[in-house]
Amino acid sequence: MKFPTLLLAFCLLALFLLPIGCGQQPDSKPPTVDPSSASWEQIAAEARGQTVTLAMWQGDPLINDYMKNYVAPALKNQYGVTLNIVGNQGNSIVSTLMTEAEAGKEESSYDLMWINGETFYQLRQVKALHGPFVDKLPNAAMIDFGNRFINTDFQQPVEGYECPWGNVQLAIIYDTVRVPNPPRTRQQLEEYVKAHPGTFTFDNSFTGMTFLKSLLIDIAGGEQQIAGPFDSAKYATYSAQLWEYINRLKPYFWKEGKTYPSSVAPLHQMFANGEVNFTMSNNDGEVDNKVLQGIFPNTARAYVLDAGTIQNSHYMGIAKRSAHKAGAMVVCNFLISPEAQLRKLDPNVWGDGTVLDITRLPAEWGAKFRNVPGRRYAPPRQQIQPKALMELAPEYMIRLFDDFRTHVIQKQP
Repeated sequence: MKFPTLLLAFCLLALFLLPIGCGQQPDSKPPTVDPSSASWEQIAAEARGQTVTLAMWQGDPLINDYMKNYVAPALKNQYGVTLNIVGNQGNSIVSTLMTEAEAGKEESSYDLMWINGETFYQLRQVKALHGPFVDKLPNAAMIDFGNRFINTDFQQPVEGYECPWGNVQLAIIYDTVRVPNPPRTRQQLEEYVKAHPGTFTFDNSFTGMTFLKSLLIDIAGGEQQIAGPFDSAKYATYSAQLWEYINRLKPYFWKEGKTYPSSVAPLHQMFANGEVNFTMSNNDGEVDNKVLQGIFPNTARAYVLDAGTIQNSHYMGIAKRSAHKAGAMVVCNFLISPEAQLRKLDPNVWGDGTVLDITRLPAEWGAKFRNVPGRRYAPPRQQIQPKALMELAPEYMIRLFDDFRTHVIQKQP
């Protein structure tokens, strides 16, 4: 696949603008085994005493708490691995690893990165990921790699270069008191927004763009019409209809569509404050943990549009220049253990969907997963699964980010 000119230009610009900010690794003992050929026992022994630096998004207090107060202590106590968590995500991770490569740096600032989608695509393009490595993880045997929502990331085969960590689906969240009958189609959404001006918007970041992608798939006539590699002709046709639709609604959006929340976090707060009647989440179970925290009212509910919404998985990738690949693999193996997956499935902890195939678990763990209390505020996964849409090729997201600004935000009335 040819590297997109727009993406290359962005990354080269970021190469000069973005410094490396994580410093040196705390331990620099050279590896004594090759994880690609070593046994798991050798890998685990090599990992003991290593410090693994994980770059991840840190925008959710519950996720941060799970990683800091559960995962990190468990890794230290059980495997002798120290987890050093630093904040970074997306294009910034790509820029850092590209900068290191250009500078000829032998050891990366990061060992492990929380990634998916366009970040995975970019890192594969610049050959910045170690792999394949997932088949070396003992707990990977409990993952169904025949599941298309796990083995494919934004239309790209994973091929062992990233370890599945969680699985989620875009959901729209509303308050049943303010919105007794939420809109379930594009037409109904347009009617609602025009009848209730100022009460609907979406964020100008990943979640909002995922919402737009779901609409784009609907406009195209279904995921099969726009699946596969990026098609510029199809994008031009369907995105023109998308921008026409969004611009019809724009004057009725919050703040008349002149500005948009920078991320989903302020959108959640606006919903909680009653400023808008809807928010949305890439995690279909997030409404439960927000209600349980007291952030959302207990009248909040989540649903998906009749035409479907995008479902995807998120992953852990290991940097090609990591000096602690063994430690990073031990971290990945723990993150996909039944213990760690069950804990983060709990809405009180995170509410993140598991990547494990329950039928492959030991009997006692299978029973624990089957007995997890059902959702109270989000629809059951089996109810929305038939409406799950595959992610599009990463170029669609890249173009939507750019064109949303050009054709909507900057467009004059």
